[in-house]
Amino acid sequence: MEDISQHYLSAPIRAIAGERTISIDEMTGIQALERALKSLPMRPGKVECREFEYIRHGTQTLIANFDVVTGQLVAPTIDSQRTEADFLGHCQRLIASDPTASKWHLIMDCLNIHQSESLVRWIADIEGIPFDNLGVKGKSGILQSMSTRAQFLANPAHKVVFHFTPKHCSWLNQVEIWFSILTRKLLRRGSFSSQADLKQQILNFVDYFNQKLAHPFQWTFKGKLLAV
Repeated sequence: MEDISQHYLSAPIRAIAGERTISIDEMTGIQALERALKSLPMRPGKVECREFEYIRHGTQTLIANFDVVTGQLVAPTIDSQRTEADFLGHCQRLIASDPTASKWHLIMDCLNIHQSESLVRWIADIEGIPFDNLGVKGKSGILQSMSTRAQFLANPAHKVVFHFTPKHCSWLNQVEIWFSILTRKLLRRGSFSSQADLKQQILNFVDYFNQKLAHPFQWTFKGKLLAV
């Protein structure tokens, strides 16, 4: 089982050689809730009053990249869904955002779209591996199963290396900490007039966070995880 904690602790050293370490995950079903009335601000002796009735305007999905070394959120994707094609496009935009990086370490959970045929074919193209060598999905070769695809994507010799958290251990993903910050500081108290407004407010918060609040998280977990 891969030691994700070690990747966090060694990330600053790898960064000296131009390697990027990115924690990736999706936050789905973010509701664009518009308060029926404006909130009343705090006053001396009075707490803030928030309207309990709201109007639903649908949901958005955020795919976020947390840079373990800088503590910034980079190249986020916000849309109405998260398909295999969406995640592939997200990863491609992330890699394209820094052409100078010598290597990428992408940390994520074991969701099926994180171990897809599309990702395998993309990495094979980067590495110059002929598609004929990949086999057939569900039948043979590298593409046969999620397990074989994950093994290929985790190859440390590749320029883009996928590191998967153990099953039921997505809490090891540092971007989950950032999601809690987003929830506390924006989503829980916000009012959003539309899906577009929700998307823009999230992007505005990302910019503010990167400029004013970003810092690497101090990773202290050093426990042992048992395979199940």
